Amino acid sequence: MDSVTQIALGAAVGEATLGRHIGNRAALWGGVCGLFPDLDLFVPFTDPVMSFTYHRSFSHSIFVLTLLTPLFVWLILKVHPNTRRYRYRWYGLVFLAFATHVLLDCLTVYGTQILWPLPTPPVMGSSIFIIDPAYSVPLFLGVLAALVLSRRSFRGHRINTVCLALSTIYVIWGIGAKLHVEQVARTSLEQQGIPYTQLLTVPAPFNTILWRVLVMDDKGYHEGFYSLLDEAPHVKLNHYPSDRDLLEGIDSHWPVKRLQWFTHGFYSVGKWVDDVMITDLRMGSEPGYVFRFIVARMANPHAQPTPSRRVASEINWDMLGWIWERIWSTEPERGRHHGAR
Repeated sequence: MDSVTQIALGAAVGEATLGRHIGNRAALWGGVCGLFPDLDLFVPFTDPVMSFTYHRSFSHSIFVLTLLTPLFVWLILKVHPNTRRYRYRWYGLVFLAFATHVLLDCLTVYGTQILWPLPTPPVMGSSIFIIDPAYSVPLFLGVLAALVLSRRSFRGHRINTVCLALSTIYVIWGIGAKLHVEQVARTSLEQQGIPYTQLLTVPAPFNTILWRVLVMDDKGYHEGFYSLLDEAPHVKLNHYPSDRDLLEGIDSHWPVKRLQWFTHGFYSVGKWVDDVMITDLRMGSEPGYVFRFIVARMANPHAQPTPSRRVASEINWDMLGWIWERIWSTEPERGRHHGAR
């Protein structure tokens, strides 16, 4: 999730845990702890695939954050020695701010290595978009109320608790919506007789009404969209090729193996001028994707591995307007607004 929302979530958790006892300091430290895991963005990796795949790893590990909790509590008590009688509540505040951060990130499609250093694939619940105002705004309002309203009546504290509950309910709604969309997608695939190896459903930007459906097969992948407001439970899919044979001879190249692991297999392979490019299909949509990497140079008979480099992504602003229209329209076609690759 975006870092601003993570600060708000940490602050809301801090206020709910300790705000009635120590006032605004609870929200302040909750926000600090809510932001802390995302500071790994400032770690200087020289390889773009490393930078991409090591984000949300060690800094988001529940093991690492559990070990760091006593250190943070020690620091807080050094700064606020008059709150020592709330030591155990401080432990709860710090750990909950850490834990809610990584659990929320686990619900996005990027993936979170919550069990690092165990070599398990990143957890990607893909039930909420990385920025979703319906989730974030209640958190902002609740924290603002707690900070602004008088502490004597605890009115702001109660508003914060209610807003935190509303955001949690929205998360649960997103999980339920995802399960429904997956069922619709599987039924549509069966009705259309489309064989597939993997299926992924992802909410479109900024909402949980419109969902993107990504389906992998042996020759490439299908993409389609489904709105919960559609009259018929059906997903229209378009097919796009992927030439995984280009990876022959470079299967053991670290960037290739790492991207295959990190994307859970939801990637495509193609040519980029004279290079071989791997595209993470989970973030973006046809024809523009956020993360694309050059991993080899074309040669005869097989591609030759090269140091990885990232290909600049192209933002399709027309897509945002189309998303708003598609949410409310039962028309499944999308070619009017952005073309195929």
